[in-house]
Amino acid sequence: MKMPMYRGWRGVSNCRPAIRFALLLGLLACSAGPALAAAAKPDFGPNVLIFDPSLPSAEIQQQIDKVYAVQHGNKFGPERNALLFLPGNYSIDVPVGFYTQVLGLGASPDSVHITGNVHADASWKNNNATTTFWRAAEGFSVTPTGGTMQWAVSQAVPFRRMHVRGNIVLHQNNGSASGGWMSDSLVDGNVGSGSQQQWISRNSEWGSWTGANWNMVFVGVPNSPPGEWPNPPYTKVALTPIVREKPFLQVDAQGNYSVRVPSLVTNTAGITWHGGSTPGKSIPIDRFYIAHPGIDTAATINAQLASGKNLLFTPGIYEVTEPIRVTRPNTVVMGLGFATLRPIDGTAAMTTADVDGLILAGLLFDAGPASSPVLLEVGPEGSKANHAKNPISLHDVFFRVGGAGVGRAVVNLRINSNDTIVDHTWIWRADHGAGVGWNLNTSANGLVVNGNNVTVYGLFVEHHQEFQVLWNGNGGRTYFYQSEIPYDPPDQASYTSGLDAKGVRIDGWASYKVADRVTTHEAWGLGIYSVFRHPNVVLTRAIEVPVNPNVRFHSMITICLGDKGEIGNVIDSTGGPTSIHPRVTPKVTQFP
Repeated sequence: MKMPMYRGWRGVSNCRPAIRFALLLGLLACSAGPALAAAAKPDFGPNVLIFDPSLPSAEIQQQIDKVYAVQHGNKFGPERNALLFLPGNYSIDVPVGFYTQVLGLGASPDSVHITGNVHADASWKNNNATTTFWRAAEGFSVTPTGGTMQWAVSQAVPFRRMHVRGNIVLHQNNGSASGGWMSDSLVDGNVGSGSQQQWISRNSEWGSWTGANWNMVFVGVPNSPPGEWPNPPYTKVALTPIVREKPFLQVDAQGNYSVRVPSLVTNTAGITWHGGSTPGKSIPIDRFYIAHPGIDTAATINAQLASGKNLLFTPGIYEVTEPIRVTRPNTVVMGLGFATLRPIDGTAAMTTADVDGLILAGLLFDAGPASSPVLLEVGPEGSKANHAKNPISLHDVFFRVGGAGVGRAVVNLRINSNDTIVDHTWIWRADHGAGVGWNLNTSANGLVVNGNNVTVYGLFVEHHQEFQVLWNGNGGRTYFYQSEIPYDPPDQASYTSGLDAKGVRIDGWASYKVADRVTTHEAWGLGIYSVFRHPNVVLTRAIEVPVNPNVRFHSMITICLGDKGEIGNVIDSTGGPTSIHPRVTPKVTQFP
């Protein structure tokens, strides 16, 4: 017998907890009987909407439109939302606004099928999508109206475990778009990158790919487009060396919720779900503590983590007065709807122990007004354990300093643990919004890596005031790097990193710095850009590395986007300067 129990849950989720629990018990007693008592929906709070295919399309559409009415222009607002779809078929239009995560709850993306439009639209005039940030589509299939899905996006926009039954374009009417992410996804037709400036695709499949601009990277993609860097600017790595896909929420036929944790895999190409579900293990939802904004504190959350629970943040902003401490091996910490952690007393927002198998996913770290020494620290200083067989992994973990208000941090993400995997991150010191200025939203470094054998896919780091990335560990690998150096150094004296080995002054701070003591490192597909707003400010070199045959870089480009300044060289003393008149965009294929 078909159980009608999902239908009333959306309205029930807005009730007070005690009333909601009583109503849920009544619904279960009337519709499912005692055998399904364990299938009660978890309390995800009022910012999570769960849709059942038995609901009228007009009713679903009304709820989606109410969310989008708030989120379509809500770049720095406090609202957070997740739209969850139970398995089945839907005929609707889903515009995806800021801080909105759209999730299918099936074991396979094909378990949830939407016929109609699912789209990310340009957030600025003239079809400009360069500020279309912080939104996600994950875990469902789409048959797009007219045959083509529009996904006009830039940074911090995960597109994961998706099946597009048609074509997709990564821009809006060829307006500007500046960087995005696709993984574990299948597009039956063509991916049209068009005016999209840069992109990383990992473990994805499609009928064809057309278009190129500055820096397109394909890792573990069986049908990469023909051609090689620098013309077209394609960087291709046949196999993904090591990764686990991002954990995801799912529900079975009895209404039982769990979190699927994909298996760690090596040397892979293509999607994980050809056989239906993604290989891995499922953790029942009752083994997670479900946190709620405005109710939970760092102290309540830490008590639950210490008791053995995994952790799920429901959508909202969590102001913390001490770090959230993740200490047990194999703990899963995940957020829905761009759940945001904001330290308000100058502490870290989160720290972890140096233990196996930790997973952090779907979180936005937003710096508070008191400067934090670090926002997220993975492993304590001096971590030495080997995690090669069961590494720590971070997925869709984003950082922001300023924009929504004054924010300050010294380092955004510091990785001390060996073998850590980072699977998509945007680490952003804001160049616009509230609380923005050279002496207001201060941040020295986006990413500092002290651990050995750290692997990063999809590394976006922008506008910090010293090295955007400082890599101190050996054996590091980066697959795709996008970086704008800071717009706002007021003068050269404020933006000078010191003297080189020959005593010559280095203007600015390299975007990507590999420490002199590092003996092994490799990176593929790096784009570094300048938009200096003040005259007489330049950067000596975009990438700074020790000269060593085992420190290798592939496919690099620099561009001066404004009308001031320049980047003197691409990497060390190689590549030559950018210029505006005439436009010169230096490219280096291999170094050394």
